Amino acid sequence: MNVQTWTYIIVGITFALYIGIAIWSRAGSTKDFYVAGGGVSPLANGLATAADWMSAASFLGMAGIISFTGYDGSVYLMGWTGGYVLLALLLAPYLRKFGKFTVPDFIGDRYYSNLARTVAVICAVIVSFTYVAGQMRGVGLVFSRFLEVEVNAGVLIGMVIVLFYAVLGGMKGITYTQVAQYCVLIFAFMVPAIFISIQMTGNPIPQLGFGADLVGEEISLLDKLDGLSKDLGFSQYTNGSKPKIDVFFITAALMVGTAGLPHVIVRFFTVPKVKDARKSAGYALLFIAILYTTAPAVAVFARTNLIETVSEHPYKEMPDWFSKWEKTGLIEFEDKNEDGKIQYVADKETNELTVDRDIMVLANPEIANLPNWVIALVAAGGLAAALSTAAGLLLVISTSISHDLVKKQLRPNISDKGELVIARLSAVGAVCIAGYFGINPPDFVAATVALAFGLAAASFFPAIVLGIFSKRMNKQGAISGMLVGILLMLFYMTKFKFGWFGGGTENDYFLGISPEGFGTVAMLANFIVAILVSSFYKAPPQDIQELVEEIRIPSGAKDAVSH
Repeated sequence: MNVQTWTYIIVGITFALYIGIAIWSRAGSTKDFYVAGGGVSPLANGLATAADWMSAASFLGMAGIISFTGYDGSVYLMGWTGGYVLLALLLAPYLRKFGKFTVPDFIGDRYYSNLARTVAVICAVIVSFTYVAGQMRGVGLVFSRFLEVEVNAGVLIGMVIVLFYAVLGGMKGITYTQVAQYCVLIFAFMVPAIFISIQMTGNPIPQLGFGADLVGEEISLLDKLDGLSKDLGFSQYTNGSKPKIDVFFITAALMVGTAGLPHVIVRFFTVPKVKDARKSAGYALLFIAILYTTAPAVAVFARTNLIETVSEHPYKEMPDWFSKWEKTGLIEFEDKNEDGKIQYVADKETNELTVDRDIMVLANPEIANLPNWVIALVAAGGLAAALSTAAGLLLVISTSISHDLVKKQLRPNISDKGELVIARLSAVGAVCIAGYFGINPPDFVAATVALAFGLAAASFFPAIVLGIFSKRMNKQGAISGMLVGILLMLFYMTKFKFGWFGGGTENDYFLGISPEGFGTVAMLANFIVAILVSSFYKAPPQDIQELVEEIRIPSGAKDAVSH
């Protein structure tokens, strides 16, 4: 069977599974819709959190960006992995003990202010839409190649699928769908990685294979790739070219952005007890590590195979996969010197090949000439990764509007059923806007998602940390900090990514810090403004200070002391 037939079969089976789970676990109440009734087991929640966390940026974008930038791409590995550890240890148990449905709910109650809640809702919506744009683009990429439709049509198909199970099932449906999606995406990521590792180095463990010697050659794979890169004028794969300050700021922005991401934080409200939140965080870290330790190997395999396949190769003799990716517009060849051969070099003037970074994981099994069912499996994995995160993000948007805006502020007497209707309508609107951003993304998948992390770092992280660990932080400080942080990040991001406010080039970056790393600067500004402003106003009410004290004490500690 050909790749397209296998894709229809495997993707069809996985979609039927997701939709079946959504119908089986459909939400009957707002508690089911928002936090799955609070009854998810730690293991299931760990699997769901890992799927929620490992988006198209992890599955497609991260290996793609490492494949092209080598050592410099490691900032994504360090930032996203370290960020999850930070979230699990520093924030998750305290937020679970606070026991609210959403991050804006926590901020609204902790800072005893509907204005703080509204600012948090706006921040959550901005962060989630920026993040979901990357996911919808990932969905479009997969569909465009393997169902042989345009990228835009692929985005529209993905919108319909996400809409069905996110709107019907809410958090309950999404949680159990994400358990299945994790199993699909990790299997789809590991199988080709193992195949190619054996093929290239004879080692079945990809994490060890990419540092081993090539089969039949007395040279390591990394040394071979360094040599190939150097010959084509690219910087050596294992050497970094980014300024150290930018590496530090991007890593920090990704770390603290993780700890402020509303769609990941809300997962810790779905388990019965605080202890279960800690357990599920541990499980999730284990499940995430499997993919994250494999991604650098996949990047090296893909880059080496691509260079050896295309460089100086006659265009007319290229294998089928090349022409199929050409049809999507994600690979472009322009024969500048008209010799019929592909010149793939670093020099932009003479380079004849343009490759979209996001296709590397998807194209890798085809370049390596793996069986058709493996190629189709990767397509199903890419869709699982993108759809799982997209659903979680859409739920954040819909709950922020229905619960934090309508229920808590505009119509406090609304019935449970009415609130559920508004949540579902909000999800429909969110899917439509997300689809627009998927069709018109600001950048490739990993970079778009990195901007969302910067926005989360700039807005939520200081408010959450100070809300948990500072009894003195008041509503005036938190609101001022969030507004300064999010506006500063939005200004920098739109200036350099969209050309607003006069635009600018890399030479105009503040201290050489890219938009992906500027979230750290905006976060520091948030902290400084929040602490300064709060010092001019009186401390929070006594009951709020007692609440802060209460959520910092581990469950059962008071009983132990009294005995």
